[in-house]
Amino acid sequence: MKVLEFLKGKRGAMGIGTLIIFIAMVLVAAVAAAVLINTSGFLQQKAMATGKESTEQVASGLMCLGVTGHYDGANGIDKLAIYVTPNAGSAPIDLKNAKLFLIYDGESHVLNYSTVTTDTLGATDLFNSTAISAWSSADGSSYVVGVIQDADGSLSNGVINKGDIAVLLVNASAVFGKPIPTRAEVSGQFQPEFGAPAVIQFTTPAAYTQTIVELQ
Repeated sequence: MKVLEFLKGKRGAMGIGTLIIFIAMVLVAAVAAAVLINTSGFLQQKAMATGKESTEQVASGLMCLGVTGHYDGANGIDKLAIYVTPNAGSAPIDLKNAKLFLIYDGESHVLNYSTVTTDTLGATDLFNSTAISAWSSADGSSYVVGVIQDADGSLSNGVINKGDIAVLLVNASAVFGKPIPTRAEVSGQFQPEFGAPAVIQFTTPAAYTQTIVELQ
């Protein structure tokens, strides 16, 4: 009898041990499942954020609508007006963080944002430094952002978005150290903080016959 009672007690102890192990395995599996769920959720959010950033990077950017120059009447083009607008589907772009790269006569020049002016709205002559006093802020290392079209007023804060048109006022004589003569090649790009740049590429005409010259 004692032997049978001992065996029964031993089997009971083994059953309790097995139950404890089973419960422990269930707890471990639950913890592992929770970790996997949290990790998958984090990775999903990370992937969505990365995808959004990649989409903005690809879709966002600027395009150049044209470039006009001002002939000083003697030596060449002394001022440039570069028109830019956002690409279709572009996110808003802060022009205060954009850089203008210009290459001429074997030299590369980098211009930073100086200020923004609304004097260009409806202006008949963008190169009139009396009517547009902000020209004084366009020097050898800086450009001025002029507002051409801005329905929501964002360009007043330097931010260009859908439907906006801005003009970059560039003092070419100050940047290059001299006016741009005839038959000269100028290239460059207006690079925003993110997205595609606006490409600038033109060759000045063989002769200047007008004060305002369409270059690109």
